[in-house]
Amino acid sequence: MEVAGRDFLNTPPVKTVRFGGSVADTLTKHKQGDSSDYELLKHQLADPDIKDAQIINWLQEFRSCVTQLTKDHEQLIYTVLRLPWVGRSQAVLEEYMSFLSNLVSAQTVYLCACLKTVVSHFTPKRVTICEGGVDISDSDDEDEDLPRNFSQCHEALQLITRYAPSTSHFLMPILQENFPFVQKSSRTLECYVHNLLRVTMYIPALRRDVLELIVGKMLKLDVSASRSDIEEAEENAVQTQQVDEQTEEGLFDMDEDMSADDSCRVAVTAHPVAERLDALMAVLMAYVKDVCHENDSLHVERTKELYRDLLSVFDKLILPTHGSCHVQYTLFYLCSFRLALAEAFLDHLWKVLQSPSQPAILRQAAAGYLGSFLARAKFIPVLTVRACLDLLLSWIHRYIDSQDSSGRQACCDISLHGPFYAACQAVFYTLIFRHRAMLEGNMKKGLEYLQSLNLERVVMCQLNPLKVCLPSVTSTFAAITRKYQVVFCYTIIERNNRTVLPVVRSSAGGDSVTTNTNPLDSFFPFDPFLLKRSGQLIEPLYQVWEEQADKDLLPIKAGQQGSREDEDDFLCGETAQAEGIVGMTPSSYDSNLRSPSSMGSPPFTFQRQF
Repeated sequence: MEVAGRDFLNTPPVKTVRFGGSVADTLTKHKQGDSSDYELLKHQLADPDIKDAQIINWLQEFRSCVTQLTKDHEQLIYTVLRLPWVGRSQAVLEEYMSFLSNLVSAQTVYLCACLKTVVSHFTPKRVTICEGGVDISDSDDEDEDLPRNFSQCHEALQLITRYAPSTSHFLMPILQENFPFVQKSSRTLECYVHNLLRVTMYIPALRRDVLELIVGKMLKLDVSASRSDIEEAEENAVQTQQVDEQTEEGLFDMDEDMSADDSCRVAVTAHPVAERLDALMAVLMAYVKDVCHENDSLHVERTKELYRDLLSVFDKLILPTHGSCHVQYTLFYLCSFRLALAEAFLDHLWKVLQSPSQPAILRQAAAGYLGSFLARAKFIPVLTVRACLDLLLSWIHRYIDSQDSSGRQACCDISLHGPFYAACQAVFYTLIFRHRAMLEGNMKKGLEYLQSLNLERVVMCQLNPLKVCLPSVTSTFAAITRKYQVVFCYTIIERNNRTVLPVVRSSAGGDSVTTNTNPLDSFFPFDPFLLKRSGQLIEPLYQVWEEQADKDLLPIKAGQQGSREDEDDFLCGETAQAEGIVGMTPSSYDSNLRSPSSMGSPPFTFQRQF
């Protein structure tokens, strides 16, 4: 015993007291039917005050007899795996890592248990706060060690992957099961999504599935936070802030403090659901930027691969979801990195629109994306816009030709000609936003190009697209084309206004005879971006509606003089009058999720097509 050399006063005893025999002896006794030490062992392992030295000793013993740890000892292994290792000393971390690698190598039956243990640390630990006598449990947002703890988790996961090549096959279901409920705090969701995306950096085979999982959860948030609700929450927040400032005014001279505080304050979206979505959008867009760039230069191959994965998720989840306001901007942002990406996205949408094998509802959605993307993306040059308009108008004219040559009387029927009307509206919408850029520089050539599109034939055809397009799109398009004497629409618009719109079919079945100001189920997916934090990346790429420049074009309607000053979109206030069932396409989420009553995207009624 080396007691003499020990500094008794300054060296406190280390808690290494344990009861029962060694792990190997305990397992042998348990096999012989004596479970007393076995139960004692589990109890000691679950001690909340267990010290680092104890953890190291236990793990070393378990490693020495890992071949005996068959499935019969499942509960014991679960207790060992729950030992506190994240955030402990480097010695504990290394010993735990060694135990994990030995365990998954010798006993693959515990692979999923090891994966679940690591993934359980992908969110901040839970803390209980007492407020008003009520215990409230939430994430520990103030934990400064989170980055280090998360890095340790990924180190463990990479180690498991090295020793168990089948990890990627078993990991994805675990990541899905552990995804926090979307009503959890922004911090919890943000951390989990960050860690999911980090997994894709060293297990790239999972990236498409991980992106699909994340986007699916974000879409649920997106469709449950309508534009009108977000705007209302922002207005209420501004009013509350003004009241608070007026209350404090005169008490102190706070100008200097407030100005300093405002300069470093992070913009926060007022709507609680939108604020959670904003946090996730910021994480996802940061990931997109990091993957696509290396030393501030675009990495072409990695960008192409990410584009293909995101496009697959777009086709599967985003395109069929009517009413999403923000998630689609992930592709918008990615396409801004290089013109070739934007052109590839436009080409993809064009193929969906013109494909007869695609469901009509998806073809209409593709047309909405096509028109909205051309109208709103600043990074798309006029030459590309003109090329897309040429394709659209060529297809529209061929469609009119086919109707004229069919020998049947063509009529205005959305259920039969939905993609045609959606394509027409995409053309009108694009011209509203981009006509000025087309005419700049050389007015004569610009007007000659607009004349070459033969828009008059489109407007005058028997299918009568002006009758079903959104009224604000129709009226603005008519004003612009009249100003430049390209086509005169007002005679047709007045005639349409005198006729009753056809029956609007309800997705619930049967017909509902009602007037609908949005019979085409118009959807403008790149309407203004309302999320504050992630919106900082979108703002410089986004073409706003320049209302002042064209205010002489817009007819003044009764009741619209008092419109909100800050609104970007000329579609503001356009709402549908029909009370149809608001639904989603068959491959999307719940049939009762509602689309927003928003700027340019009124409530709609989709016909279900199976």
